[in-house]
Amino acid sequence: MSQTLTLDAARVIVETATRKGAELKLKPLTVAVLDAGGAVKLLERADGASLMRPEVATGKAYGAIALGIGSRAIFQRAQEQPYFVQSMNALAGGALVPVPGGVLIKDGQGAILGAVGITGDSSDNDEACAVAGIEAAGFVADPG
Repeated sequence: MSQTLTLDAARVIVETATRKGAELKLKPLTVAVLDAGGAVKLLERADGASLMRPEVATGKAYGAIALGIGSRAIFQRAQEQPYFVQSMNALAGGALVPVPGGVLIKDGQGAILGAVGITGDSSDNDEACAVAGIEAAGFVADPG
């Protein structure tokens, strides 16, 4: 039986990710959960998070879904092939944010169910919180 990304599952992801951020004493996080089609399932911006954080979190997740790889892999590819990632971002209307913190949500068979994008602290910390949330909801996290 295949898994689906429900609103309840998205809530678990957001709650776990923000709790992990609080435990690690991170700066205020913004968490975006997108479905496999790139539509926002749930978005939460913590008190004190700066104005553009929702767009950054969404862009990290959207890039992962659009290219089928986590934003860490997109970041690495941007360093190796900057013109390629710049072109993909242009095709996406500037919606890609090619830095770690965008993690694919997969089922046990490897199908992409959506992605989580987190921003607010260092990219590595954002990514760690995304992974914690995805795994708490019973999915496989693929940061790239």
